[in-house]
Amino acid sequence: MDRHCGDSRPTDGERAAVDALLGPPESSWEGAGRSDADLRWARGGRAARDRRDLLLPGLHAINDRIGWISEGALDYLCRRLTVPPAEAYGVATFYAMFSVGPRPATVLHVCTDLAGAAAGADQLCAGTTERLGSDVQVERSPCLGLCERAPAALAVRAGDPVRTAVAAPATVDDAVRAAGAPGSAPEEPPAAMAVPQAGQEDLVLLRRVGVADPASLHDYRAHGGYAALRRAFALGPAGVIREVTDSGLVGRGGAAFPTGRKWQATASQPGRPHYLVCSADESEPGTFKDRVIMEGDPYALVEAMTVAAYAIGARRGFLYIRGEYPRAIHRIQHAVDQARVRGLLGDDILGHGYAFDIEIRRGAGAYICGEETALFNSVEGYRGEPRSKPPFPVEKGLFGRPTVENNVETLVNVLPVLTMGAPAYAAIGTERSTGPKLYCVSGSVARPGVYELPFGATLGELLRLAGVRDGLRAVLLGGAAGGFVRPDELDIPLTFEGTREAGTTLGSGVVMAFDDSVPLLRLLLRIAEFFREESCGQCVPCRVGTVRQEEALRRIAERTGAAAANDIALLREAGRAMRDASICGLGQTAWNAVESAIDRLEAYA
Repeated sequence: MDRHCGDSRPTDGERAAVDALLGPPESSWEGAGRSDADLRWARGGRAARDRRDLLLPGLHAINDRIGWISEGALDYLCRRLTVPPAEAYGVATFYAMFSVGPRPATVLHVCTDLAGAAAGADQLCAGTTERLGSDVQVERSPCLGLCERAPAALAVRAGDPVRTAVAAPATVDDAVRAAGAPGSAPEEPPAAMAVPQAGQEDLVLLRRVGVADPASLHDYRAHGGYAALRRAFALGPAGVIREVTDSGLVGRGGAAFPTGRKWQATASQPGRPHYLVCSADESEPGTFKDRVIMEGDPYALVEAMTVAAYAIGARRGFLYIRGEYPRAIHRIQHAVDQARVRGLLGDDILGHGYAFDIEIRRGAGAYICGEETALFNSVEGYRGEPRSKPPFPVEKGLFGRPTVENNVETLVNVLPVLTMGAPAYAAIGTERSTGPKLYCVSGSVARPGVYELPFGATLGELLRLAGVRDGLRAVLLGGAAGGFVRPDELDIPLTFEGTREAGTTLGSGVVMAFDDSVPLLRLLLRIAEFFREESCGQCVPCRVGTVRQEEALRRIAERTGAAAANDIALLREAGRAMRDASICGLGQTAWNAVESAIDRLEAYA
């Protein structure tokens, strides 16, 4: 698309939103009035281009203040950052939470993903659309990360400040009330309500959730906070990496890469600076554990990031949080601010002469940004599209520098590694899957929420803990990118190696139970819709394959047996192409759940 800075001008509100982020413009090249100095030389140049990473925050600023991004606002932001308007337009239209067309100031996002669909999200959408007038736009949304309270709705009212409200579990009345007055909506229940085990003494990762005040740094320290960082300073960077390596900790995002090896590879890179990036962009349908940690124990993540940064020699860290998590963003921002005030972030942490700080970046609704290199592009102000590897992030990651990317659960596991010691931590779980693991249980269970169990517990033990209901039809392990298992497979051990041997995956820890009342074929269609919508479109196998997959599933929605055979064959062919030739995990896993439903559940037999 050919775009250029035209005659459109920003409104006073749009200009104020951008200037509040970037400061007032200093020259006419950035949108200020022309002065005599502007006639002699152009100011800005490289300094302005170096601020490209503020493009996404700038788009958020406009969207928060106005509710959508006009051509005049986009052009003004582009002038301020020296970004080509065509590129900025490509970024703005990449994210689901932005709009480049006029829309009402209030938007109600209704989660229609798997847990929501099973809990009546379609009826919620229809009811709210009928009740709310043209002053509120109702949008069907991917997973909002509130699966334990499905169905869920998030109301966002633009303004200064922007107002948000969550209704979950939401009735039509609740959602209409939240959209009508988001600033005075009832407060969400505490994070501990999402942890059925809260308060149990044997918890490791969740032990402070529901016990310590998440807003109080003093309370965090009174419950053992910052003991791990003190031990890290005593061990030194190499000692910390050795402890993490010896603990057997592997990434909890699904890839299960050894954390210590990743840290060592980054720390040993001669190029500087090094960066730490924490992904809190958990967008896998059914996943909400990172949200619960950030809302219930935010200082743990701040401490864990500081430990990780110290180990790899980073002075600057980025925490990328889902835009759909307003309370988590607020809690983490408060924790970061308090840590700075108390000398736990900044130039001389705890008097050890080590400098580190954290910048919080908001996502804007893009599942693909859970992929590490797509997240880097998003932070840098580009479309969140994955990069080809190699080079790997440990060599060339964020801003082309050596970077460690870990998710929230991986990082908070580092704290017990240091406080317990590597041998004690490694004694938890199994030989090849060490430590505790968090599971997001939702669907047909009496007590949905985040559960902490040592690796090695069986799927059946977890579901019994959550109170699985009668009439179990299937269990989805690992979310939309995972696979279904049958009710007679509940003895599968929940370890990376155990699920692999069973022909499925643990993924990020999603466990969704579905009983006979849930239309399985409708769920498969929703999964196909999800991947088609979330494909970034960069590589052909994924861009075309996800469309063909959805088309085939729609054709056989009412067919079985021989009548579905041709489309089943097409699905297998498209699935193999996506798995073999897509450049990132989205395309490579988009066929997993459908394949498992066909082969394990005989969905179309």
